[in-house]
Amino acid sequence: MALFRKSRLPRRLVQLYTGLALYGISMALMIESALGLNPWDVLHQGLATRTGLSFGTVTIGVGIGVLLLWLPLRQRPGLGTASNVLVIGVVVDAALALLPTVAPIAARIALLLAGIVLNGVATGLYLGARLGPGPRDGLMTGFVARHPRYTVRRVRTVIEVAVLALGWLLGGTAGVGTVAYALAIGPLANLFIPLFTVPATPSTTAFPTAAAGPIPLPGTAPPGPA
Repeated sequence: MALFRKSRLPRRLVQLYTGLALYGISMALMIESALGLNPWDVLHQGLATRTGLSFGTVTIGVGIGVLLLWLPLRQRPGLGTASNVLVIGVVVDAALALLPTVAPIAARIALLLAGIVLNGVATGLYLGARLGPGPRDGLMTGFVARHPRYTVRRVRTVIEVAVLALGWLLGGTAGVGTVAYALAIGPLANLFIPLFTVPATPSTTAFPTAAAGPIPLPGTAPPGPA
């Protein structure tokens, strides 16, 4: 019981799953805005369009595929990593089923802005829980950990430009929302990650996690795998 309390495990679990659920909702808000998605979601939408699968199912499938790319990087997934793959995909499909389709441009802009801000909050919550990054974040930070001459900013840019281009070619929606997300998510993550990060204690990493140590902020080179 002492370890349970010292590791702040109850708070970390609640924070993790709240963050993942909000992340799925934020994705659904941006999709319903029809003004453009973040690069990975452009890919997800393109694949969903081509395959006929639901957006959430494609998100889960891509997440599993990205996890396989962790193997040569010797990344160790945590509970948050596995939960990220499953929870976000389920939540985004549920949210899409519940959210109304809106036509007025003012309403669509409101959905877009709400989705971007909520995405920043969700990122801070789930990364701040220190229970493992998502598969896409871990791919970037894991590569930098193995090849420290590259920064997270550089690696992230290369990966996301490639993902965006592929998703657009497959029929995903890229637009003003994509640009707005790219400009806003860095500052938002820099604000919310420190705000929600659970302070490290000697027993914080007793629970399986790949996020031990400081959490790298977007655009910085981390001291090790995150």
